[in-house]
Amino acid sequence: MPRTSDRRAGPAEWGGLAVLALPTVLLGLDVTVLHLALPSLAVDLRPSGTQELWIVDAYGFLIAGFLITMGTLGDRIGRRRLLMIGGIAFVAASLAAAYSTSAEMLIAARAALGIAGATLMPSTLALISNMFHNAQQRALAIGLWATFFAGGMAAGPLVGGVLLEHFWWGAAFLLAIPMIGIMLLAAPFLLPEYRDPESGRLDLLSVVLSLAAILPVVYGIKQFAKDGLTVGVIAAVVSGLVFTVVFVQRQRLLASPLLDVSLFRNRAFSVALGMMLVGLVGVGGTMLLVTQYLQLVEGLSPLVAGLWYGPPALMMMLSAIIAPLIARRIRAGYVVAGVLTLSAVGYVLLGLVGSSDGLVLVVLGFSLVYLGLGAIAALGTDLVVGAAPPEKAGSASAMSETVQELGLAAGIALVGSMAAAVYRNRMQAVEYSADLPSDAVDSVENSLSGATSVADRVPAEVVEQAKDAFISGLNTAGVVGAVTILALAVLTAVTLRHIKATGDTPEDAEPSNAEQLPAHPSG
Repeated sequence: MPRTSDRRAGPAEWGGLAVLALPTVLLGLDVTVLHLALPSLAVDLRPSGTQELWIVDAYGFLIAGFLITMGTLGDRIGRRRLLMIGGIAFVAASLAAAYSTSAEMLIAARAALGIAGATLMPSTLALISNMFHNAQQRALAIGLWATFFAGGMAAGPLVGGVLLEHFWWGAAFLLAIPMIGIMLLAAPFLLPEYRDPESGRLDLLSVVLSLAAILPVVYGIKQFAKDGLTVGVIAAVVSGLVFTVVFVQRQRLLASPLLDVSLFRNRAFSVALGMMLVGLVGVGGTMLLVTQYLQLVEGLSPLVAGLWYGPPALMMMLSAIIAPLIARRIRAGYVVAGVLTLSAVGYVLLGLVGSSDGLVLVVLGFSLVYLGLGAIAALGTDLVVGAAPPEKAGSASAMSETVQELGLAAGIALVGSMAAAVYRNRMQAVEYSADLPSDAVDSVENSLSGATSVADRVPAEVVEQAKDAFISGLNTAGVVGAVTILALAVLTAVTLRHIKATGDTPEDAEPSNAEQLPAHPSG
């Protein structure tokens, strides 16, 4: 059951939250800041097509793989200690990325950034659960945490654009130095240390099995987005699922498991994870399509497209802050269901976008989609972390982050593939002039980006038809998303109706065997 306490957080704890905002914003920035730098670094490092994909994917790939391990490691060695070690590693990897002299070196640096990033995310969330014992304050703190991450993601394109105006592409990676530097200086004074003295040794075989379970699934999802359903994709996903079964069985036999699978017996924990997974599938796919719409259909520059992301990001931030406040009076399941219903309206608007004057409708619809994301991120994460005992908060936080990573990756693959199928069906039905080169026709039929890349070789009306076909794919994704999210809203209201509003939660602290250490190392 969720943990509550009469003890309310004071200025020191809120100051500690400000310290945790630094790595959280940085991780959000790292998700999007590289997109603008890709063309510049491609000129310097000349990566192949495959290497360019790995430069982008290696970061998220390794984060997803190591989240469970790092979340549990923090429970064992101390969450503040792991946060500081991870921060130092993140700075070192950022320097290596900034001054990379080859594509291979940059891929390795991005992989190291992913592993270091996996230490930061669950550590920040777990420390929040340590500092904010009061259910209302914890919910608000997690809402602010979600806002920090969303703000970093939203600022990524703008920050990247400004840096590239004045510096070389590597400057995008140097943002870590001042932000992590401040965190390292302030953490010993404002963040408590916390560890579970009964956690036992880290089971290395479980670490290997967790990687064997997660990495093939993430790889398969990403390859599905690029190549469709192939034998390799099926083999990767099936392999990951088999190792997942083996991993779970081993956890049940261990006295000190890497992941306490008994947490899934808690309905709030399991339902919240499922809600985040399904909700983020829709968000991940829609984010991809909206980004392409702004740049390929509307023809906006990356910087201007980033500015149009401002309203959706603002809606997500407001939702992440306001939803926990409303949940003090109304049960969390009903709050999430209500916001998801508004989010479904956003998907409907995307389903209504036409070939002209669609920019405002797309941004408005995407803003409502992001409104739902804010509530899912804030209340869903709070339900997951709050359902776990204090000594398992790191493991629970890692599960929350892993599910979100998988949801975003699956959304890009599934929703992106659905929209791409609609596009290809429309463009393959077009009658092309006989004098058009076959390679140009192939590019046009493959994707809208392919059509724009050969715009100087094909008639203007063909490019316009390609844009209309892309919009049809966006419409289809919007309609499917509306039905799915509306169903999720109903299921959330029904399955989480037993979770009381935080204002009604009895303030009876539960004893814990976990070890809470003073903020100062010598205290």
